[in-house]
Amino acid sequence: MAAKKTVLQLSVHDEKIRKKAFVTVSRSPGVTSITMDDKTGKMTVVGEVDVPVLVMKLRKLCNAEIVSVEVVKPPEKKPEPAKPAPAKPAPAKPAEIVAFPVTHMNYPYQYQTSYPSSYYQPYGNSRVVVEEPNACVLM
Repeated sequence: MAAKKTVLQLSVHDEKIRKKAFVTVSRSPGVTSITMDDKTGKMTVVGEVDVPVLVMKLRKLCNAEIVSVEVVKPPEKKPEPAKPAPAKPAPAKPAEIVAFPVTHMNYPYQYQTSYPSSYYQPYGNSRVVVEEPNACVLM
């Protein structure tokens, strides 16, 4: 369904009825814009609207007649000049792996505060370091 420009003649004599007419038209689906000339009583509705349904709703408030219905052509867009392509960012470097040597293992049963995510193996001087910082160890 194409957008339509509909001109309606309304017999509005009161501000309260005028506001109700605006609310009624604005609540109908597909309405793009609404304008009203208070001197002549003409309301212009633009959008993909079912005009007979709109008039039927307005006739419950005041006397409403269809003056004209026109198909609105969308404005032609001018082609924009081509913009130069932005420079490509440098590819991301792979993550570096950092290994910490275990050189301070003097006492095998000593609590090591430097590795909070590690645990002690009781056999020999071996240590397992968990890669995940939030790992849970059950013993």
